[in-house]
Amino acid sequence: MKLQLLAALALATPLFFTGAVKADNSQDLQKLLSTGECVGCNLRGANLSSAHLIGADLRNANLQNANLSGANLEGADLTGANLSGANLTSAYITNVNLKQANLDNANLTRAKVYDSNVYRASMDNLTLTDAEIYHTGIGIGGEDAVEIPDWK
Repeated sequence: MKLQLLAALALATPLFFTGAVKADNSQDLQKLLSTGECVGCNLRGANLSSAHLIGADLRNANLQNANLSGANLEGADLTGANLSGANLTSAYITNVNLKQANLDNANLTRAKVYDSNVYRASMDNLTLTDAEIYHTGIGIGGEDAVEIPDWK
């Protein structure tokens, strides 16, 4: 009886996690989660809430409308990535390369953004409510705005 219960539990366990992480392209999602690399992947609409993506290589990935709330993106490379409409609420974004990324309409409410490269990133209509932004070229802009330097 115990053996049957254990076998049933082992078979059912993956079903509990299928809703937690999903994307339009499940092969790309599996590649990211197993290797930490997904250059040019289609992760549009992916639910990566609370994901540990430390050092992930997501250059030119499509993360449009992805849920990255509470995700840890420390040291990730998102050069040229499309994060338009992404939910980055309470995300940890430190030493992240967002060079030439599209952050239009992204939600960074309560996000912690430290020492990240946003050189030539598109950042129209960002939500920055209660975000902590240090040593990163995200600001209000206006007449005194200067070109954001690229990382050396």
